Amino acid sequence: MKDKYYFISDIHLGIRNEIDNKTQEEILVRFLQEIKSDALELYIVGDLFDCWIEYRYVVPKGFYRVFSSLYDLVKSGTKVTYMCGNHDFWLGNYFKEEFEIDILSKPIELNINNKKFYIHHGDGLAYKDTGYRILKKILRNKVSQFFYSLLHPDFGIWLAKSTSSKSRGYTKVKDYSKKDGLKDFAINKIKDGYNFVIMGHRHKTSFIKQDSGIYINLGDWITNFTYGLFEGNKFSLNRFYDEKSNSFLPSDKREINQ
Repeated sequence: MKDKYYFISDIHLGIRNEIDNKTQEEILVRFLQEIKSDALELYIVGDLFDCWIEYRYVVPKGFYRVFSSLYDLVKSGTKVTYMCGNHDFWLGNYFKEEFEIDILSKPIELNINNKKFYIHHGDGLAYKDTGYRILKKILRNKVSQFFYSLLHPDFGIWLAKSTSSKSRGYTKVKDYSKKDGLKDFAINKIKDGYNFVIMGHRHKTSFIKQDSGIYINLGDWITNFTYGLFEGNKFSLNRFYDEKSNSFLPSDKREINQ
């Protein structure tokens, strides 16, 4: 019976070398195949790819098995929603036309089983991040994207991947303040009446109860391999794969917010 809601974020396909990319892809494919039997909806909360840039007739090669598994999931009756993150600005019509996956460029509000959800990738919410917020408006501007599309795809995709890698290095050493802007933003949303505030972006899992709500950061699929699960009225944060032991975790050993 399809009655569960799944949430994943920051998979960053393509971030590793060729061999490790295939291992990461296999882990994700196994997850997508497993949830096909009970997932009513799947939310990809940004950064499925480490870099995604979409031309009118050209998209980055690779990860065919992920695309195939996502399409099988949709055809099985699961609704899949893909929210733009800071590494996949140029999401056009490809996912919607080819795989029937809805694309969202803004945070969303949901009501599931009489519970209020607020979902945001989390980019731009950190303190001292004014520069990125300005850059985000430029990169998502249709005029900017049009002029970038005039570059040859081989060069345009290479340039985007190179920029993505440098951006990640810059982000690791940048001082964003001792305060957690994502957490503070989430707490304010809970005060506004939301039961669950879900984000990604930080690559660190969080499950913080605040008054009548919970702030969840989904972690990533680079080292954590974590996902959110909402079933009935309960939200849990789970680990699908343990990188240290190179093993898939049984369903009764996955919950990490106990």
